Amino acid sequence: MPATRLKRFLDDHGVRYGSIPHCPTYTAQETAASAHVRGRELAKTVMVKLDDTIAMVVLPATRRLDLARLEATAGARQATLASEREFKDMFPDCDVGAMPPFGNLYGLRVFVDQSLAEDEHIAFNAGTHDELIQIDYRDFERLVAPTVASLAYERPVTV
Repeated sequence: MPATRLKRFLDDHGVRYGSIPHCPTYTAQETAASAHVRGRELAKTVMVKLDDTIAMVVLPATRRLDLARLEATAGARQATLASEREFKDMFPDCDVGAMPPFGNLYGLRVFVDQSLAEDEHIAFNAGTHDELIQIDYRDFERLVAPTVASLAYERPVTV
C-alpha cells in the first residue's frame, strides 16, 4: 500500500493527520473537488529538473509554477519540468503522479511556494490517486525543511 511509508514517517514523528479518501482523480483541481478540499490548501507536487538534478516543487492546486522564479531561488542555470520517464522510478511505493510532497523521504530537494505557508492545514496525495493526507502546515515544514519562496502565480480564471 503506497501510503504506508508516509504514514509510518508521520507516526514516528508524532504528527496528527487525517486521511481523506476520494474517487480516483488525475489532476489537482479534480482531486480538490472530489475530496472537498479548497484548491489553495491542496498541495500539488511538481517534479522539475534544476540543471541536471531532479527536485520537487510543492504549490497550491490553484497556482502555476514560475520556472524563472525557481531558477533564481535555486541558483540554477536552467529549471524545466521533468518528464514522467525521468522520475517515475524514484517513487517505487507511489502511483505515478501521486507522490506526496515529502521529497526528503526520497533524497530530493524540496521547494514550496510561500502561499502554502499561509494556511493552517495542507492536504496532499498519499501516494495514490484516491487518498489525501491532511496535516498542519507547520508539521510539514518541520519534517521536510523545504526552501520556501514565491515560486508561483495564480491560474487565470477560465469561463
